Amino acid sequence: MSKKNKSDKFGFVYSTDPNFQFEGEEQERQDTLPPQQQKLKVKLETKHRGGKTVTLIDGFVGQEEDLEDLGKKLKNFCGTGGSAKDGEVIIQGDQREKVMQWLLKNGYKNAKKV
Repeated sequence: MSKKNKSDKFGFVYSTDPNFQFEGEEQERQDTLPPQQQKLKVKLETKHRGGKTVTLIDGFVGQEEDLEDLGKKLKNFCGTGGSAKDGEVIIQGDQREKVMQWLLKNGYKNAKKV
């Protein structure tokens, strides 16, 4: 069986056109909503993590760079590790109170614990 690469859209392998872009590729970049309009959900999760507890911040709407920046600030504030990808920020451990405190202090008024 052949493995498909994630960047390989619609089965295209190679194009001789140096300016080739997939249709709709420019629409994938989404503008980041301001903090007041972000509807973030902060929840605790243990599924698929070997029994380890993580705090999951879900519902971020915007560009991947801004999500990474938010994740970095939250990890630094909580003093733990984690990651940010696919519209989610994962913080190691039960950090719900600290995360909510930081989000409310920095203008994310629509953030809530689930």
